[in-house]
Amino acid sequence: MDNILTCSNLKKGYFNKNALNGLAMEVKKGKIVGLLGPNGSGKTTFLKIAAGILRYSSGEILIDGEAPGVNTKAKVAYLPDKNFLYKWMKIKDAIEFYKDFYKDFDEKKCNELLEFMNLDKESKVTSLSKGMLEKLLLTLTLSRKAKLYLLDEPLGGVDPVSRDKILDAIVNNYSEDSTIIVTTHLVNDIERIFDEVFFISEGEIALSGIAEELRMEKGMSIDELYKEVFQ
Repeated sequence: MDNILTCSNLKKGYFNKNALNGLAMEVKKGKIVGLLGPNGSGKTTFLKIAAGILRYSSGEILIDGEAPGVNTKAKVAYLPDKNFLYKWMKIKDAIEFYKDFYKDFDEKKCNELLEFMNLDKESKVTSLSKGMLEKLLLTLTLSRKAKLYLLDEPLGGVDPVSRDKILDAIVNNYSEDSTIIVTTHLVNDIERIFDEVFFISEGEIALSGIAEELRMEKGMSIDELYKEVFQ
């Protein structure tokens, strides 16, 4: 099977509003994929469904050939857009938490990433800047041996220097056996890493394709195309 994720006619409703409105997409294995759209377009809802922590209303979604559930959770590493660590923790406590919780956690890889990110295990989580916290959360997520990584706005509110560090970490720790889906609205900062992109608008895919082919076909960058689609 070439696809790590497929979905068709995927819908999710909240009260009388649809967050996902018949979304359909296929994501191949071994790719870095951008899920691009403004706030409220359905990006986070989709990632939560793919991660198996939110139920969908109708349609179908398969992760490595299976519906989201216990089996797929072991294959998916999800980075939410909010801090999920306890305030009392030091970085070393967060690592122990992940080691206990996830059987696929690779401590050697984690230590390498901590060094790359210039993070000290003795630092308290509450003492970290926004950029340092983002780097820690990404380090913990990428230290799992997952088949699918779901990164929700990993660059949100981070300074340009930290952004480059985060992008380098994503690219350097990505393997051909795994797939990464990144949501963002900071397209200009991140488009260089994408193999494929999906533009999501009001819970539907408005445009998708191989990033380089779209650049050549449209004669513009992915960032310029994003602005055209969502202007």
